[in-house]
Amino acid sequence: MDNVVSEAITNDLFGNNTLLEFLVRFGINLLFIIIIVRFIYYPRHRNKDFLFTFFLFNTVNFIICFLLSDTKLKTGFAFGLFAIFSIIRYRTVTVPIREMGYFFVAVTVGLINSLAILEDTQTAVILLLSNTVIIALILLLDRQLSLDHENYKEINYERIDLIKPELRSEMIEDIKKRTGLPIHRVELIKVDFLRDVARIHAFYYSKENESTTRGMGADDE
Repeated sequence: MDNVVSEAITNDLFGNNTLLEFLVRFGINLLFIIIIVRFIYYPRHRNKDFLFTFFLFNTVNFIICFLLSDTKLKTGFAFGLFAIFSIIRYRTVTVPIREMGYFFVAVTVGLINSLAILEDTQTAVILLLSNTVIIALILLLDRQLSLDHENYKEINYERIDLIKPELRSEMIEDIKKRTGLPIHRVELIKVDFLRDVARIHAFYYSKENESTTRGMGADDE
């Protein structure tokens, strides 16, 4: 009996009122994408450049999928559209892996909220729960599981008397003092005995992943 009542209510709300269905779906989509981008991504990463992209792709994707959701293509169209978006690359800049993850989420949320079937109260709850699970997973991975990254600096090191394996600990301490970085291991790349210089990689842990490394001379700090 309860199912019959809930289905009747849903049919009254959405069955003959496409505009209302659009507004409800878009409201849900907008609410969750704002939470993800504005209240999870931006406070932590402070990168305004990607906010425009996340909101734009999410909204455009939602509108396209909703307008074409009545066609027989439906599921196949959704995956095709997602595949097209997934191969898009920015030619002018390198997009970090984390931002690509958020981009993936923005597109996915738009797909879910525009094409999910809303037949009764239970399916509506499942839709809200799906969005909530995505947000909870983002919070867990991006904020709670904050693991250290192992970065390295390429250094031209002039004290080749310390490159011997038995003097490695002294070499690491010397590099620590010069660079101010918490070096925990080094890797010998090349030794030039004519100029008394060794090229090494000095590894250290930090909270942020440094996508580029800068060559450092022996006297750089």
